[in-house]
Amino acid sequence: MKKEITLSGHIVDVVGKRIFKGTLKIVNGKIASVREGPVTEDQYILPGLVDAHIHVESSMLIPSEFARLAVVHGTVCTVSDPHEIANVLGIPGVQFMIRNGKKAPFKFSFGAPSCVPATPFETTGASLGEKEIKELLQMPEIGYLSEMMNCPGVLFEDKLVMKKLELARLAGKPVDGHAPGMIGADAERYIKAGITTDHECYTIEEAREKIGFGMKILIREGSAAKNFEALCPLIDEYPDKVMLCSDDKHPNDLESGHINLIVKRALKKGYDFMNVLRSCTYNPVHHYQLPVGLLQPGDPADFILVNDLTDFRVLGTYINGEKVAENGKSLVHSTTEEPLNRFEAGPVQSGEFQIRAEGSRIKVIQAIDGQLITEEWITEPEIAGGYVMPDPSRDILKIVVKNRYAQAPVSVGFISGFGLREGALASCVAHDSHNIVAVGADDESIAAAINLIVKAKGGISLVDGSTELLLPLPFAGIMSGDDGYLVAEKYSRIDKKARDIGSKLSAPYMTLSFMALLVIPDLKLSDQGLFDGKRFAFTGIFQK
Repeated sequence: MKKEITLSGHIVDVVGKRIFKGTLKIVNGKIASVREGPVTEDQYILPGLVDAHIHVESSMLIPSEFARLAVVHGTVCTVSDPHEIANVLGIPGVQFMIRNGKKAPFKFSFGAPSCVPATPFETTGASLGEKEIKELLQMPEIGYLSEMMNCPGVLFEDKLVMKKLELARLAGKPVDGHAPGMIGADAERYIKAGITTDHECYTIEEAREKIGFGMKILIREGSAAKNFEALCPLIDEYPDKVMLCSDDKHPNDLESGHINLIVKRALKKGYDFMNVLRSCTYNPVHHYQLPVGLLQPGDPADFILVNDLTDFRVLGTYINGEKVAENGKSLVHSTTEEPLNRFEAGPVQSGEFQIRAEGSRIKVIQAIDGQLITEEWITEPEIAGGYVMPDPSRDILKIVVKNRYAQAPVSVGFISGFGLREGALASCVAHDSHNIVAVGADDESIAAAINLIVKAKGGISLVDGSTELLLPLPFAGIMSGDDGYLVAEKYSRIDKKARDIGSKLSAPYMTLSFMALLVIPDLKLSDQGLFDGKRFAFTGIFQK
């Protein structure tokens, strides 16, 4: 049976780079015609928005529930790297994301995770080698090779790394990059290996240089990493070389907004409207060959309605001609799934976290608000009874990483930047291996926070004296299958409590989740020890 609808207003043509009054005719989910002419409707009709790089798992929602929240903000598609769940479950985890994503009226373009594990210096639940990458790239649902984080492997032409890049080339699928701070000859070699994008630039000089070498830059504004202010001039400087992405978006932030918020900020700064809109529509659609319409005859009817081009309030979202959101309300239904997981860790005791003083100066991880990079701080610690102690008065806390995949000793270090006066935070969302990471002012609180996650087999937690808060994440230990708005509410509650006990970070749990990500310098902690990201090697806690 033929399904036909018509909509009129100011039509934004990102292909022809013009705006005109007209009427769309939509038949069976496709744009049948675009007729220019006078109309009375004052709304604007635009292509749906695309997030050019995100890990859906970071929302702590399964894909179908992520879609429920995202469509409200005009998002119709995400370029989604499932390497979070792949580190836990391998190919079955990626298959789950694809299978569940198909249950929602939304366009997920998943990639083949290129670096599972991200490094050999941490324990993961799975490994994706040449055979697995080839299998994934042959799947029609896999659109690209996900971010190549193994920069040394590319520069030194590691055999397996080069084989993965070759497999992507043979499959005719683009390769995403991940090269924070890389410039000069190294950046040129990295890009010439066939890597086409980078979302890790944190200075505009670095981004401009990479563009000069032929790379496209993804301007990231997520829950923890915020690079929009530094990179936004690229929108008008290199309009064909820029895309917008969030990378990681926590549930409460996703409830508030998505790519639409970056668009509004860019417009408020006075950047060219067509350049801004193409950065989250035309550019990603063409770079990744996404099955997303751009309001051209014959295209899928993927579009949004907004009130005007200043306020940019999303009035409605359509995917394949189906209305999926209207006036701030999602029309996407929740789905039910059976959790899948891998979690073998047992409970811990506070005595496991003691560090005997072996020197008078220690290396402290310095967390930076709004950044994934850290710095190294050398300082004299507080020592009592021959052991190095946390010192909340100086914002020196303990950080602990516990292997979730097997019984093993914990790894312990020190960290600054979280600001906790008391208590502890813990999370099983810990990029990229998703072991348990905890930060706290005392050993007892850290142990209690970790044990809450162990009992739930995944989640985020907070302990402050008799107060114990937990958000369970039974899907791979990193996602919930519950209603996304309920998850956002629970997350907001625990996030607020983290601030109540002293954290000044804009996203304490998101920042915590990156403190075990070894591929981003300077100093991080894996379940196997303190790691120097610049030397790409383990290092001791004590400064010799």
